[in-house]
Amino acid sequence: MDFDKIELHNLHRQVLYSTTDVGKPKAETAAQVLKAQNPNLQFQVYTDLLNKKNSTQLISRFDIIVDGPDNFPTRYLVNDTCVELGKPLVYGSIFNYEAQLAVFNCEGGNNLRDIYPEPPNPEDVPGCNENGVLGVVRRILGIYMANACIQLILGSYSQKSLMIFDFDQFSLVKLAMDQ
Repeated sequence: MDFDKIELHNLHRQVLYSTTDVGKPKAETAAQVLKAQNPNLQFQVYTDLLNKKNSTQLISRFDIIVDGPDNFPTRYLVNDTCVELGKPLVYGSIFNYEAQLAVFNCEGGNNLRDIYPEPPNPEDVPGCNENGVLGVVRRILGIYMANACIQLILGSYSQKSLMIFDFDQFSLVKLAMDQ
């Protein structure tokens, strides 16, 4: 799901796209690229902007929610809707060289608001364009998020922590999440 269109400044960190895709819808283009790689894949493409009016209807359709928005209002809306619906949320966030990963709301566990009760003021947080994101950080985080999804599906996910990866210092901090 993505309502946005591909822009040139996305290409270094959103590797499914090329310069010929600039101006095209992100969600539809991603589905086309992946379908070309593997025609057996099936997609449900949503190009709507997620908001309070449609979040319950859209999120209720899925067993696991994987979240990676670039803004805090959407991040908190997804979290709150997952809590309301009892859906596990695979959370990923990046900033510069840092990535955060957690599975929230899993079997009654913590949710995003238990760790960060309120979103920061958007004016206080620079975006990807202003502060930069190292493209490889996004890719590594995506692999970890996919692995968390596989473990959830298999019933073997056991992490009860917020993991903070610092790729500049090559360090990992695990913050325990109490239930």
